[in-house]
Amino acid sequence: MKRVVAIIRQEKLEDVKNALHEIGCDGMNVSEVKGRGRQMGIKETYRGSKYCIDLLPKTRIELVIKKEDLDLVTETIVNSGKTGEIGDGKIFISPIEEIIRIRTGEKGKDAI
Repeated sequence: MKRVVAIIRQEKLEDVKNALHEIGCDGMNVSEVKGRGRQMGIKETYRGSKYCIDLLPKTRIELVIKKEDLDLVTETIVNSGKTGEIGDGKIFISPIEEIIRIRTGEKGKDAI
């Protein structure tokens, strides 16, 4: 089993969520986060004063999936989440040792 954490643009959430639903991946956690990468924020001028917003709002999606679904899920996130511009985000993948569904006590792949 794998945990997939995707940091994406806020405006791409519905596209990514719908694309994941189409491939049968419905369970996810979504959080609003702030961060920066190569984009290094946005420099703007307001009423003659220059300022920099260096932590930009992003959306974090977390999924736990079967190992064999990893390529399909990551391709789906990339294809539905990209704009081709700096700041599209990143995907982080890590192993999951065990999953236990609290309601039923199911473990492993049955609990996904």
